[in-house]
Amino acid sequence: MNPIVKVNKIYPDAHIPTYGNEKAACADVYAYIPADQAELFDSQGKPIIRIHPHETRMIGTGLRFAPAEGWAILGYARSGLASKKGLAPANKVGVIDEDYRGQAFVPLHNHSDIPQEIVHGDRIAQFMFVPYYQAQFDIVEELDETERGAGGFGSTGV
Repeated sequence: MNPIVKVNKIYPDAHIPTYGNEKAACADVYAYIPADQAELFDSQGKPIIRIHPHETRMIGTGLRFAPAEGWAILGYARSGLASKKGLAPANKVGVIDEDYRGQAFVPLHNHSDIPQEIVHGDRIAQFMFVPYYQAQFDIVEELDETERGAGGFGSTGV
């Protein structure tokens, strides 16, 4: 099932998410850096922002989304950006609820010890579009016993 996700470009030159290939589970999302927020510009005049070591910056996408009813958007790190530059979403997995209509941002955190740069149009995260269910909570006096019980945090081995 391929859900319809409505996308609103806040800026005409914002990049729509793209899939790397026909089997990709996530769509790449691109940075939108307005010129007035740039710290410097590259040789082609593209705006750049710096993320200093151990700093988090909110990077805009220039897009607003309206997922289909019953669907949400999950934002994940791009493996290359995380492993090569140390940049990954600060919240690890971002969630865009189906009723949120503001600009989609990625809170990129620099885990490295050197400043990193994001250029307007760089791929900064990947979004997965997923169905969700809201649970109903049943208050009970006791829970069923299991073999594991309350063991956690490495209780089954490292």
